[in-house]
Amino acid sequence: MGLAVFTFLAIFVLIASGGLLLFFRVGMTQRLSSAIGPAEEREPWWSRFKPSRARDSIRSMIQPLEKVLPKSPQEVSVAQKRLIYAGFRENSHLRVFYGLKALLPVWFCLMVAVSGVTDDFNPFIAYTLAAGFGYLAPDFWLGRRIRQRRAKIQLALPDFLDLLVVCVEAGLSMDQALQRTTQEMRISSPDIADEMGLVSLEQRAGRPRADAWKNLAGRVELDVLRMLVTAIVQADQFGTSIAKTLRTYAEGLRTRRRQQVEEIAGKMAVKLVLPLVVFVFPCIFIVALGPSLLSIGEQFQKYFGG
Repeated sequence: MGLAVFTFLAIFVLIASGGLLLFFRVGMTQRLSSAIGPAEEREPWWSRFKPSRARDSIRSMIQPLEKVLPKSPQEVSVAQKRLIYAGFRENSHLRVFYGLKALLPVWFCLMVAVSGVTDDFNPFIAYTLAAGFGYLAPDFWLGRRIRQRRAKIQLALPDFLDLLVVCVEAGLSMDQALQRTTQEMRISSPDIADEMGLVSLEQRAGRPRADAWKNLAGRVELDVLRMLVTAIVQADQFGTSIAKTLRTYAEGLRTRRRQQVEEIAGKMAVKLVLPLVVFVFPCIFIVALGPSLLSIGEQFQKYFGG
């Protein structure tokens, strides 16, 4: 017991020291540079607590670990696509992702060693489960992030289309309306504004409108967005009214969402049958029939016992 406590305290001190060195690395570097040569301008002490500095420091720690895992080009391409689906497009995000996959198994194995789980459980199975969970935890988190981002984009798409229709009907061109709508939706729906902003940047860079919108469908991988891109490309090719097309599609999205909610509400009655039968009805029977059964049992006992 004493050895386990000492090991836990030693690991805690090491982790705390690493955290202090991580967050105060900039301050230590400034002190060393000022001792070697006087700096022209000093940053205030609170600047070392900026989230960007901490994020850069954590990234610089994790990135060397991504070289530990052997990776094939196919695995790298799949991971890069999943990160793009989640909204992480920089190359450093891929290195951080593989660095976490190498660091988390070691971290969870240390937690198993410190917590003493191996005293009551098979050590081989415990360490195997900890390493496997640490290796798969970034994938689970990334999949959850992709689903949440797609859900947010799908929910914000009708409002985005309504605002885009208003801008187009006000006299703006499609490109100008897309840029203005993206700016207006930047706070309320940052995910869809981010994707539409990339479309606007691609168009301003000289890429054709159809290719820019098709790239949007490939980045998000959402059925409703893919159908929207198809409708916009067809309206652009055949010269039909883009405002009318967007308005009709937005109404269709709201109708589909309403139907999905009604479908979920209709399934709720069927899903409640099992909890009612297993948990609610037995309690009702006990409360309603329990006293009667007890009194009947007492009467039978008096009758046959007497």
